[in-house]
Amino acid sequence: MSHHDLHANHKAHTDHDHEHGEGCGHTAIKHLDHTDYEHDGHLHHKHDGHYDDCDTCQCENCSDECAKCTCTDCSCKTCNHNVCKCENCNDACASCECTNCSCETCEHAA
Repeated sequence: MSHHDLHANHKAHTDHDHEHGEGCGHTAIKHLDHTDYEHDGHLHHKHDGHYDDCDTCQCENCSDECAKCTCTDCSCKTCNHNVCKCENCNDACASCECTNCSCETCEHAA
C-alpha cells in the first residue's frame, strides 16, 4: 500500500512558508515512508509540493497524531508503532518484509 493510499484523505497544511529538513530547528519524527516535523503545535510533512498534516490515529483508544501514537493495542494502519501480528515475525509493521504476511496493519499485507 502506497503513502498516497494510506493518506488518501490527507489534509494540506496551508500558508506554510518554512522549509523543513535537517537543522531546521523543529523536531523530526520518522513516520512510515516520510518524516513529520513538529511545528506550530502539530505534525506535518512535505508531499507533492505542499505540506500535509499528520493523520490522527483511527483506533478507538486515542486521538494522537499517528507519528506519536503510543496505544498498546492500536489497530490504525497509519500509526508508527504497530508490530506485525502474523505468525512469521514480530518486526515493526513499517519494516516487516514477510512474504506471506497476514497482519492487518502491515503496509504490504494483502
